[in-house]
Order: sequence, then C-alpha cells, then structure tokens
Amino acid sequence: MSITGLRKPVHSAVSPIPSKSVKMASKPEKGEPRSTKGKAKLAKFTPKLAKLAPKLAKSKRNRVRRRGGTRKRRYDQRRKTTTILPLEEKQAEKQLETPIARLSYDQGYQEGLIAGGERILEEHLPSDLIIPDLTVREAVAAGVQVLKNRGIPLLDSNAVYRELEEALRGKKSYAFIRLGDGELLTLAQEKVLSLEEISRAGYFLPYAGVNIPNLEARDELATCVKVASLIGVPMSRASYFQPLLFAVLRAHGIEYEKLRYTTSTMNYLLEEQGLLLKLLRGRKVLVIGDVAAQLSEALIMQGVEVTGVITPVNGYADYPRVVAEANAYDYDIALVAAGIAAIPIAVHLAGVGGKVTFDFGHLANRMAGLAHPERNESTP
Repeated sequence: MSITGLRKPVHSAVSPIPSKSVKMASKPEKGEPRSTKGKAKLAKFTPKLAKLAPKLAKSKRNRVRRRGGTRKRRYDQRRKTTTILPLEEKQAEKQLETPIARLSYDQGYQEGLIAGGERILEEHLPSDLIIPDLTVREAVAAGVQVLKNRGIPLLDSNAVYRELEEALRGKKSYAFIRLGDGELLTLAQEKVLSLEEISRAGYFLPYAGVNIPNLEARDELATCVKVASLIGVPMSRASYFQPLLFAVLRAHGIEYEKLRYTTSTMNYLLEEQGLLLKLLRGRKVLVIGDVAAQLSEALIMQGVEVTGVITPVNGYADYPRVVAEANAYDYDIALVAAGIAAIPIAVHLAGVGGKVTFDFGHLANRMAGLAHPERNESTP
C-alpha cells in the first residue's frame, strides 16, 4: 500500500461553493415576509400583532426619516442664527475689558500696600497714641520713636471709666461717641472724597442709616464731633479709617488737637474688663436702638435697672423723634445703638438733658445674644 493510500480524507469546514448552475434563493419582494415559518409562529401566538407587523415596520421607517430631517433642520437653523461680530465690535469688547483689568490691578495694589507696609506699621505703633498723617515711608525713614512728639494721647479703659463715673456722680453732661468708616465716609462727602467714591466704598451706609448723598447728615456729624466729650477713633491704618479721620477733621475746620480721644472699640473693652456693668449698676438706664428690647432684658438679668426702651431707630433722619421721646424718660445714662444716628442722638441728649450718653454700637447685639459682626472698627 502506498503512502498516499494511508491518508485519511480531509473534510473541509467550509461548505463548497455552489456552481453557477445552482439557483440561489431569491430575495423576497418588498412587503413579503422573510420567514414564512416565523410568520406562522407569530400568527399562532398573537394574530392581531401579526396583522400589525407590516404597519409597524413602515412606521419605524417613517420615524427614522423624520429624525434625520429634524436634525438637518436644527443644524440649518443653528447656521442661520450664528452671527459673527464685526471687527469694530470685537475691538470695543477688548476696550471694555481694559478699565476692568486696570481697576482690579489698582485694587490689588492698594490691598497689597495695606497688607504690607501699613499693616506692619500698625503692629508697631504704640497703643496709647495716634499719629496724624503718618505714612509708611516716613515711619521707616525716621522711626516711630522720633515721631511721638506729634502724638495725641488716647484714654485707656480705666481713664474712660473714671470720666463716665465722675460725670454720673456729678450729674454732668457727657457724650461719648465713636467714629468708624461709616461716620468718616459720611463726613467726607464733597469735602474729601467724591460722592461716587463714597457710594462705592460705603455700600453699607444705607444699613447704617444714611443714604448718599446726605450733606445735612455730614454737617450735623461735624457739629457733633466739635462738642462731644470723648471721641472713639479707629486705630486701623486702612484707607477709610485713621488716614481719613484727620483729613475730614481738617476739611471741616475742626482743631483736632483740642479734642479728646480714645479707641473706637472702647465699648468692647469696658464690657470685657467688667467695667461696664460696674458703671451701670445702681443707675437708671435708657436703652435706644433696634435691639433695645433684647438688650434691656439682658441688662435686667444682670442687675441693671432699665427705665426706658426706645425702638426702632429708622436711620439718621429719625434722630429728632428719638431725642424728643427720650426726654420723657427718667434716666441717668443712655445706651444708644443706632448706627450713624447714634452720634446726634447721644450729643443732643447730653446737651439738652444734662445726661451721660454712650454710643454703644454692636456691643448691644453681643450682650443681647444676637448675631453681630466680628469686633472691628466699622460702623455696622
């Protein structure tokens, strides 16, 4: 037997290609079902569905056509609505961006200046003096020690307590007011700063009781500063605090060397050191302001006699009514927490009634257990 006879026949896995003479199965005509067997099963299972099959197929083809047409229409519509800005408009947009970028740069520069030299200077200034018109450059060149002769003394908490105590015992008029950025911006209207700058920097002024412009409030505050017994002034070197203080005093012709000063946060210091309650106990107290009712309750719980409450105070324009109403009460000291209006209220009550008045600020909120801003030198 030959070697070829020992080979087993190999069966290919691929079906043989039919010859051209073999007739291939014809493609079903349009609408004719591809499988008669499948149609029979479908008809046997759901006769109604079998009748609907051609219609469902036709509906599917129509949906495909509609979707394609919708996409095309949307694309055409987007092309029609897309506009190209002319070159002049693009250039105008770039020009609009330039002032904004410049403003951001200037603002960042000022903030960096304050956070740098001004803040370092603030840290090294003595706590018992304020130095008018001091600049960082001048301080670095000459040294703060050399400039002490320009300083104006500030009363500390013990000195303030003694003055208030003596005024209460002697039944003397005494008005303790405090100046923050809100009061200083109000005083600066068209004297030091433009109304535009004040409106921008003093966005909070309506909350504090003054709508810009209000030149009547400006002049009234200046008059009150001239006659106040003690003025709390800011220690911050930020633009609208201590630097603005001396600028507005000079602009109003006020001889600041003749005024008496303490810090604008002295209200907090007196309370924290226990001197405030020591001052109020045994005296008749009138409480004025938007949170006067809550503050009076807190004071009564701590042994203070509250003889009157006036609330609310509707901004600076409301101060004449408040002063007139306060004159009907019997009291020794008035605590006034009424924003910028607290200054004319305190000064007029001290002048008319021979009373002791205290610009109390947001210490009223804290003592009443209400939400209040962080302790700072701002008006709000």
